[in-house]
Amino acid sequence: MRLSIIVCAYNEQATIMTVLERIQAVDFGPDVTTEIIVVDNCSTDGTRDLLRTVTAPNVKIIYQPHNMGKGMSIRTAVEHMTGDYGVIQDADLEYHPNELVKLLAEARAHNAPAVFGSRVLGGHAKYKYAYAYFGVRVMTTITNILFGSHLTDVATAIKMVRGDVFKSLNLVCAGFDLDFELVNKTLLAGHEIREVAIDYTPRTYEEGKKIKVSDGLRGLMVMLRDRIGLSPALKMKG
Repeated sequence: MRLSIIVCAYNEQATIMTVLERIQAVDFGPDVTTEIIVVDNCSTDGTRDLLRTVTAPNVKIIYQPHNMGKGMSIRTAVEHMTGDYGVIQDADLEYHPNELVKLLAEARAHNAPAVFGSRVLGGHAKYKYAYAYFGVRVMTTITNILFGSHLTDVATAIKMVRGDVFKSLNLVCAGFDLDFELVNKTLLAGHEIREVAIDYTPRTYEEGKKIKVSDGLRGLMVMLRDRIGLSPALKMKG
């Protein structure tokens, strides 16, 4: 089993090395190898200088030529991943990489096309801002209505997808809206998305949080676009 861990970074000097150290310390089991694909989205705070000191053989670092958005960074990483599964791990400290073990176990137990880490299951929901919590609830409800799903947290950043599925979805979004496009197209392709409860330590905007209300509105537009079939077609179904 090979797991591709996608780390998208933009101005995460304070946390990027800690995140990479935590990922390397995770015990996924003796039969699991990892490749860590770090995509730096043209950081200007010294993040790139730190990444240039990384020498671990299982880490591949891609430097974007300019700020192209988190979604584009994920798409770039997917093009380079070779794992049986790929999972998105943020470069801040909101999600601990230890949680990835739960997702991989669920994926392997059910041969699941996709497993998401839910901040809601098990009473783990913790948010710094009330509007963020209610926004996630609204976006999740709309997704379930539009796509016939029963998800609890569509906005989670921890999404694990089987490699062949990831590469088949023809993702086109460049910003945070890709988080929702990934959900939409996985469901439209007929794949089940399973969820596992994860812990979550939210940060404030002063601490570097970047997502805004406007990103949620763009996510809503992507949901409507995909539901009515205006997005480019999937590359395959299976």
